[in-house]
Amino acid sequence: MLDGLTEAREPTGCSQISCGSSNDHLDHLPEPIQERVRNHPCYSEEAHHHYARMHVAVAPACNIQCNYCNRKYDCANESRPGVVSELMTPEQAVKKTLAVAATIPQMTVLGVAGPGDPLANLKRTFETFRMLSEQAPDIKLCVSTNGLALPDCVEDLTKYNVDHVTITINAVDPEIGAQIYPWIYWNNRRMRGVKAAKILIERQQQGLEMLIERGILVKVNSVLIPGVNDEHLKEVSRVIKAKGAFLHNVMPLITEAAHGTYYGVMGQRAPTLQELTDLQDACGDMNMMRHCRQCRADAVGLLGEDRGAEFTLDKIDALDIDYAAAMQRRAKVQADIEAERERQKVRQQGLRQQLKAANGRTLFTVNGLSIEQQAPAASQLASGMGNGTPLPAGLRPVLMAVASSGQGLINQHFGSAKEFMIYEVSPKGARLIGHRKTAQYCTGPVNCGDGDAALPETIELLKGCEVVLCSKVGFKPWDQLEAAGIIPNGEFADKPIVPSLMAFYREMHLAGTLETTANQTVSA
Repeated sequence: MLDGLTEAREPTGCSQISCGSSNDHLDHLPEPIQERVRNHPCYSEEAHHHYARMHVAVAPACNIQCNYCNRKYDCANESRPGVVSELMTPEQAVKKTLAVAATIPQMTVLGVAGPGDPLANLKRTFETFRMLSEQAPDIKLCVSTNGLALPDCVEDLTKYNVDHVTITINAVDPEIGAQIYPWIYWNNRRMRGVKAAKILIERQQQGLEMLIERGILVKVNSVLIPGVNDEHLKEVSRVIKAKGAFLHNVMPLITEAAHGTYYGVMGQRAPTLQELTDLQDACGDMNMMRHCRQCRADAVGLLGEDRGAEFTLDKIDALDIDYAAAMQRRAKVQADIEAERERQKVRQQGLRQQLKAANGRTLFTVNGLSIEQQAPAASQLASGMGNGTPLPAGLRPVLMAVASSGQGLINQHFGSAKEFMIYEVSPKGARLIGHRKTAQYCTGPVNCGDGDAALPETIELLKGCEVVLCSKVGFKPWDQLEAAGIIPNGEFADKPIVPSLMAFYREMHLAGTLETTANQTVSA
């Protein structure tokens, strides 16, 4: 545990749903790229355990319409892209950024991501970047864009040291794009149909190529829309990789009708977790981002938490920020984080050597460590049972949900969980495949169990999972979980996530519930 990570709360090193994943998905990339994203929580899965980010809402206008988007202002009740509580001027955005950076010293990244398109709001976006590059040179600057105006802005992005850009690319086929984008506004004209989609796609690809030529790192976001671009996204992934994008983030469509989007109102369904995972797995050897939280356009804090309410305009107006002093403290805190990460790396390397000396065969990975199933000591680490018998390779995979408040442990009450981490567990190991946000059933000892309306919703959100592991489960949710065919378990309280998952999976095997039959499939 590192001291002094924030002034507002005791640090945990990660937010409540950030821990327990496997080794970083960028480990095989060239060292220069790894170094550039080392402390970028949105670009590196490993970094998001340690570092925070923030978005500033200075860009209200948009130059395209997407069928999955409905921008909302002065909204604190929805957590999705395009939603903000407060629109800001560039001056207000800079002051808020300095306040957040001084209070949360592990905040390393400032992004302009909306609520419209930053590059459709050139003056506001680049004035924000200009002031921040002068006043907060220790903060990485990022931008997220639909790409329509990108080719015209690459030189200015370079000028203000923006070296991380995210482009949302949902199609490289205009026929498919026309089903996603009702219109674009380009060259002072509103354009529709396949012609509009073709222009957008060409501009996106041109902008991507220009960014790569200038050494700017590019992540591509894509929204998975069942029946529209689900099969096509494999081709998108192939194209963007060939052009130099280093990371692809395939996100599930959000379709609640209450959000007021075209897809939501028309009843377009969202993908299942299994469909999302299958698509990500099918994108070949492209680096896939799996820890995305589909953040608001004014998000603040670690991924999976939102501390924006602590930094509203009325609260920061009265602040007198000594950012020179804050930069010194930020440097010390971030150096401590890196020192701890290095110590963890050394410990992992030592354990790898021990496992290698055990002369067993590699079967799965636990927190980035190769586990040799035939070695008893390694099996104890992996399964938590001290049983050196290898798991049969033909056992079916199982989806398991985990409630965690951080530190890589199963340490959260079922009713207090805001999100559940979803793991696919098999003889090959346990891998994090997604997250599911939920309403809290319990908000404290006084009213624990009062959220009766939230409990059925939570259980419905866990559909497809066969097991939920948490530190404690009340009698009522226990009964309802069992009635829904989900096994509740509180026996691994405060235990490491992955070994506990493997231990329970082994118990299921010993009970004879994992043998694959012709009609058994994993669904989500």
